Amino acid sequence: MNLFVVMRGMLLVLSLQLLGCASLDELPATPGVSLRNVEIEHVDFRSQTVLLSFDVTNPNSFPLPIRSIHYDVRLDGNRFASGTAACALDIPAGSDGAFSIRVDLDLLQTAPQLMFAARDGGRRDLSYELQGELGIDIPGTRPARFSKSGAVRMFSALR
Repeated sequence: MNLFVVMRGMLLVLSLQLLGCASLDELPATPGVSLRNVEIEHVDFRSQTVLLSFDVTNPNSFPLPIRSIHYDVRLDGNRFASGTAACALDIPAGSDGAFSIRVDLDLLQTAPQLMFAARDGGRRDLSYELQGELGIDIPGTRPARFSKSGAVRMFSALR
């Protein structure tokens, strides 16, 4: 009888360990991130302000609490904007979300690219390359890296 109790206890411990391993296998799958809009908000002789809007898709069966983004955006092959921003975005399981980042650009570094993109961006789609990481607020989870290329239309809020 004691052997039976010991065996039953060992089976219970083994079952609990297997259940624990199964939940570890369900670490977050990488969210999809794409650039939706590039909007020129302000331009003067010293600086430019651009609003970058992103779409995020959560392929997981649980919500993703995103707390930061590190991004690098290239438009038509030219480095356009990069940086890190805090955000508070909770994307429901199997759902989509969106957020925007206001970016202040240095006129001297981005003027040629911005003027070219602004001139052509309203008439045609601009190719973009987007790379970065999302900081996910789940203990033990590393930042989720993403990379995406596509096309986006730039528009101006200046009128």
